Amino acid sequence: MTQSMELTEQIEHIRELTPLDAAEALVGLPADDIQFILSRLPAEQALTIASHLGEAAAPNNAATRAVLSGMEETIGELMTPVTATLPESYTVAEALTFMVKSADVSEISYIFVTENDRLVGVVGMRDLILAKPSEALSSIMVREPFAFLQKTQVEDAVSEVLYRHYRMYPVVDEQQHVVGEVRGWKLYERIASELSAQAGSQYGVAKEEQINTPVLAAFRMRHPWLQVNLITAFAAAFVVGMFESTITQIVALAAFLPVLAGQSGNTGCQALAITLRGITLGQINDYPIRRLLRKEVLLGALNGAAVGVIAGIAMFAYAMATDSANPAMLGLVIFIAMIGACIGSGIFGVAVPLVLKRFGADPATASSIFLTTFTDIIGMGLMLFLATSLVL
Repeated sequence: MTQSMELTEQIEHIRELTPLDAAEALVGLPADDIQFILSRLPAEQALTIASHLGEAAAPNNAATRAVLSGMEETIGELMTPVTATLPESYTVAEALTFMVKSADVSEISYIFVTENDRLVGVVGMRDLILAKPSEALSSIMVREPFAFLQKTQVEDAVSEVLYRHYRMYPVVDEQQHVVGEVRGWKLYERIASELSAQAGSQYGVAKEEQINTPVLAAFRMRHPWLQVNLITAFAAAFVVGMFESTITQIVALAAFLPVLAGQSGNTGCQALAITLRGITLGQINDYPIRRLLRKEVLLGALNGAAVGVIAGIAMFAYAMATDSANPAMLGLVIFIAMIGACIGSGIFGVAVPLVLKRFGADPATASSIFLTTFTDIIGMGLMLFLATSLVL
């Protein structure tokens, strides 16, 4: 009880401070206390204070780093103590009396109603205020409410909140006993964090890296993926090297290698972005993979044909200007290669993150590095193969 009173006093103190001063006051507390205090503040104020924790915390402050990392894996790690749980036999008058005496009355959004200590319903503040004082909570509650299990993965919980827009969610154990609550803004914050981290993760930037991360720490996080990128680049260079004689005889092809690689790479990144977004938001669970692949194949064909016409005309004009042999056939080669490369990159844009997820890896981590290699190989390899077969 003493600890609870101390936390209540700290919450009231934090409310009156500026965001930076509040962050400095929090950094010395245990991670659970920081989470608890932030959960009792208005959403906007909590987010603003959290944004200053990084600059207020010392580099070796493990508690604050745990809060900032956003690496909680289960709802049990993310939840905070429950604010209001009452038996279903309580009347509205008794519930109102309970709220008046509660130290956290301003933070109560729902009353979780129990029967034999098991969650059976939820009462919102509007229903409570409009009900007759003599009515029992069982008569005004919403029965069989949605609740998270302690062991629910945060990744799965994020998918649920996209369809259930509540301010707060009860957390129960296997026996349906209420053990805590999770505020909706914390789960939406996780969605925003995941989406914002994807841009860097695709290129091997760790989610933990921030703008104030020390140089050596950032180097250790980034450099291994650059080595992977170098190795995969050798694979693309090897494919081009196989057709060295073709490039020597048709020099015009060399000018269009980066054009093809860039176009197919962009097409693949578009498919990759949509797939990663679907994974993060849980949409991929309700959308058949085959249907997504068919969509990206069709988009790849349409985009490839549209840009392939312009690229083919450009190749024809360039070949004519440089007196290359068979300019019309070279234009056709570029057109076909562009379609094939865009289709292939669309397929890989879907496949790469799904394969990484299947093997237990973060689907966003360095996806772009692998995707770039595959698109370069299929795009440039297809163009050089067609040129060798059709022109020479």
